[in-house]
Formats: sequence, structure tokens, C-alpha cells
Amino acid sequence: MEVPFLSLQAVTNKNYQELSAAVNRVVSSGWYLQGNETKQFENDFAKFIGTNHCIGVANGLDALIWIFRAYLELGIMKPGDEVIVPANTYIASILAITENNLVPVLVEPDLRTYEIDDSKIEAAITERTRAILIVHLYGRCAYTEKIGALCKKYNLKLVEDNAQSHGCKFRGLQRTGSFGDSAHSFYPGKNLGAFGDAGAVTTNDKLVADTIRSLANYGSTRKYVFQYKGRNSRLSEINAAVLDVKLKYLDADNQRRIQIAKRYIEGIKNPAIILPEYPHDTTNVFHIFPVRCCRRDALQEYLKEKGVQTIIHYPIPPHKQEAYKEWNHLSFPITEQIHAEELSLPMSPTLTDEQVEYVVDCINRFA
Repeated sequence: MEVPFLSLQAVTNKNYQELSAAVNRVVSSGWYLQGNETKQFENDFAKFIGTNHCIGVANGLDALIWIFRAYLELGIMKPGDEVIVPANTYIASILAITENNLVPVLVEPDLRTYEIDDSKIEAAITERTRAILIVHLYGRCAYTEKIGALCKKYNLKLVEDNAQSHGCKFRGLQRTGSFGDSAHSFYPGKNLGAFGDAGAVTTNDKLVADTIRSLANYGSTRKYVFQYKGRNSRLSEINAAVLDVKLKYLDADNQRRIQIAKRYIEGIKNPAIILPEYPHDTTNVFHIFPVRCCRRDALQEYLKEKGVQTIIHYPIPPHKQEAYKEWNHLSFPITEQIHAEELSLPMSPTLTDEQVEYVVDCINRFA
């Protein structure tokens, strides 16, 4: 049996008729940027997340970049200020900080959750700290009440990288993406994915929202009048229409992901495999199902031979990347352990029960 890590074709086929109609509607309209489709999706996504504002942009990295750039333009931050960020994250979280001439301060994750360890944040706060960037990694909520309290205590901005956790809720109540100023990626493989790159910012701060909308439109709010030195970073009408169709099914798709995750956790009994925590609510929407194994590479090769596709998220931590060679001497043991042992199993709302059982059986036979 062949089990793909993720079949975008299967994901698209699930709502093919609606998606085709949405794309054709845009094509027939003759209006492809900054139109009604974008306005509709921005309104619907803001309502879904639970914020007052949503600004569609070109991709998730831009969304993060614009949040920090808005802080600079508004005088909330200045170059050289520090932003606390998890050491265990995709590099985009850190790129957005350094792109704005801000200083990332890396903090280790909790090995149990893979999210930033809130017990280690306060020790990293200095007089130059201006924000905490939490990353809802792998689909799990990284927000804690302690992080919220630290932001209040030290008057820090809370920024969320919600690229992997669309629809996730803190304790089953408030959705991620609504606790602070938040960046979303709609890369095709995300829980809510576009037909290509796309992103958004959600916020309750009108001034931040207006500034980002201008920055992402060349720095302009009025045609040929430029307040900022911005860039072109806009959500296309086709992707807005596609995302609005998929948004209707996101909660149901996430429930299927949770169902699959529960079956993996209940069914995999191999002592060589470390499983994520059992999901009791929508605190984890399982964008990724990460397992750990000290023989990770052997496990991946074995599963490949069995027809099961897996991916490593991620093979090299940010502080060991050539792009940040000034950090290569640093040691973050927990982060490095995760990156040496993590393997992501197939996870998609289109996986069949038979495929899931096959993966479980294959892993239980691994020796």
C-alpha cells in the first residue's frame, strides 16, 4: 500500500466543484487584485479567528515581517530591540525578526509539547525586550496564561506565528491567532491552504492593521500617495476565493486530523517510538503528527520501503543553519534533540482508515 504524506490533489478533489466555481467566478469577473473576494475572505477569516481585523498578504513570512515593520513605523520598537522566539521553529519565524533589524533571543522548547517553554522565558527578558513571538508549532497551541501574564508584567507585545494551527483553540475556547498580532500562512500544505503562496495578519489593533495594509501595498493607502517605503505583498482574488471555500470545512477537516491522531496514539505500541500527547480537545489540530525515535533515519528508510511517505520537521535547527553562522557555536540541547529525532507521519483529512491502520501496523513492526 502507498500512503502519501499529503496529497494536495486529494485535498482539492474533496471540494472540487465549489473550488472550480470560485476560481471561474474570479476569472470571469475580470478583477484579480484588491476586490470583493479579498474583502469577503478577510471578513470571514477575522470572524473565524475572533479578531476585528484581517489583512490578506502574499505569504506567511510577509505577514510576520509586516507585523514587526508596523511596530517600527509606529515607534513601538526600534532597530536593535529584542524579540523572544522559540529555538525550535521553522526559520521563517526568525527571518521576520532579523529582516527588521531586530534581535532574536532564542528560548528552548518543552520536550513534552515541543512549544516554547514558558518557565524559561522570564530569564531571557532584558531591558531591550519588546515582544514574545510564540509559534503554534505542528498544530498545537503554544499560548499559556503564564505567557500572557509575562507580556502584561513587562509591557511586551505578543506576536503569534499561526502558520500551522488554523482553527486551533486554547482550552477549547479562544482560537489561536486572536491573542496578539498574528501571522498566518496559507501555503498549500497548511490546514487551510491556498493554490500557491498566500498569507494574512489578524489583529484587534486598528492602527497596526491600517499600517500593515499600507505597507503591503507599496506603503500606500491612496493611489500614487506613499506614506511608507512599503512593498508589493497582496493576496490575489483567486486565492481569496479558494480560501473562503475551504474555510467552511476547516473545523471538520481538523476534527478528522484529531481522529487520525487519536488512532495513531492508541494504536502505535512500539517502545522505540515517542508519541505526542493525546488530544483531549482542539488544543492541537495536528498540522503535523510528530513522533520521535533515536533511530529516526532508519525508521524513515524502513517506512519508505513499506510505501509510507514521511518528512522531517526539521533536520537542522535555526541556530545551526549557515544563514545564522554567528549562532553556530550556541548549544540548545532540547532543540537539537528534537531535530535529531523528529519524524512526521502521514497526516491529512483525506487519509483513509485503511491507510492509517497500515501506518500503525508498519510502525509496530519496526525493529
